[in-house]
Amino acid sequence: MIKVDISQILGFVSETEVKALEPEVKVAIEKLEKGTGEGSDYIGWMNLASETSPELVSAIKAAAAVLRENCDTVVVAGIGGSYLGAKAVIEAFSNSFSQLIQDKSNPTMLFAGHNISEDYLYELSQYLKGRRFGVINISKSGTTTETALAFRLLKKQCEDQRGKDMARKVIVAITDTSRGAARTCADKEGYTSFIIPDNVGGRYSVLTPVGLLPVAVAGYDIDALLKGAADMEAMTNGNVPFEENISAVYAAARNALYRSGKKIEILVNFQPKLHYFSEWWKQLYGESEGKDNKGIYPSSVDFSTDLHSMGQWIQQGERTIFETVISIDSVKHSVLVPSDEENLDGLNFLAGRHVDEVNKMAELGTQLAHVDGGVPNIRITVPALEEYWLGQLIYFFEKACGISGYLLQVNPFNQPGVEAYKKNMFALLDKPGYEAESAALQARIRK
Repeated sequence: MIKVDISQILGFVSETEVKALEPEVKVAIEKLEKGTGEGSDYIGWMNLASETSPELVSAIKAAAAVLRENCDTVVVAGIGGSYLGAKAVIEAFSNSFSQLIQDKSNPTMLFAGHNISEDYLYELSQYLKGRRFGVINISKSGTTTETALAFRLLKKQCEDQRGKDMARKVIVAITDTSRGAARTCADKEGYTSFIIPDNVGGRYSVLTPVGLLPVAVAGYDIDALLKGAADMEAMTNGNVPFEENISAVYAAARNALYRSGKKIEILVNFQPKLHYFSEWWKQLYGESEGKDNKGIYPSSVDFSTDLHSMGQWIQQGERTIFETVISIDSVKHSVLVPSDEENLDGLNFLAGRHVDEVNKMAELGTQLAHVDGGVPNIRITVPALEEYWLGQLIYFFEKACGISGYLLQVNPFNQPGVEAYKKNMFALLDKPGYEAESAALQARIRK
């Protein structure tokens, strides 16, 4: 199973300080399980994995099969939690060079609707010309600007290239059960559709059709993903003793560090396939905890690459940081270091050894150096990058995030600050209904 090791923080906070948070952790878990805490309307993710019906899984697989049969490329339109979870899982399992390989067994998975770059959307449209592409449109409202704009363009191109009848077959909507522009469009056009549960927020939605459908289209095992998450759900419930509940221990450890002055958490991986998992994690924790002028700032690095850019700052910069390292026990492939007769690079001492052994020693050496340099380290060990274990890791972080938010005394399930930029953008674009705000902003700009 996944393991959490907090031994390398104990020179910075004591075991007693971590243990002292147990009563607060217990209260937080009770709030989650009984639905008595702030934001309790959005705790549907708590039992998603264990309560997802076989009928829903079968329907997702059937929709995925239609897309796989009729498309060489599938574009997922979504932003934030509506795409990051799926991208994180797909990137974790994909061949690092999949877009360069002419692999006809799985569609190429692309993403749009997460930015408003005209160049990006133009280049995407050019790439899709002549391709048998489909679209998964993920939006609860259907009016989020980035996603709605991308879907408008993709829908037209799909209809123009493939005809309206085929477009109806290869466009799938994941949206609200009955309301919103995306639901209206799906019903009008007759798209296959799935529901984003009302009680699940975007950043917690990877184990709903939001994440499961793209993952299934990409060819990965959603049954194993859900099984891993369901098992972690059981291993982190309120009946599990504090010392054995890894979500509880992680939440307590990071909050003990925060209270001691460590304000920044850096999620570290030594496996580049986890880059987008880190991006998902940053949204999960940043959007959940960053409120009321509180919250641990979530950052991430890809080692050993970033040791040659951020390593200096981490080693000797301001001591307000701690690291959480995701360590993958076993790799899929075997590469041995060859011997070289001239040995100009001096690496013959590694000849015959696995590259992963070198990577593991880089990981251990980095941890020792950073701890010596004043950076506490939490280590999360994952047996392998496989669907079952990634399902466990996803739920582990989600549960710990809910606990941690309540330890910080914030609502971990809303995001009121996200609306500020939207109001300004709409006013600056002269959207109807924003006339007063537009006038006020234009006056500010002219000053």
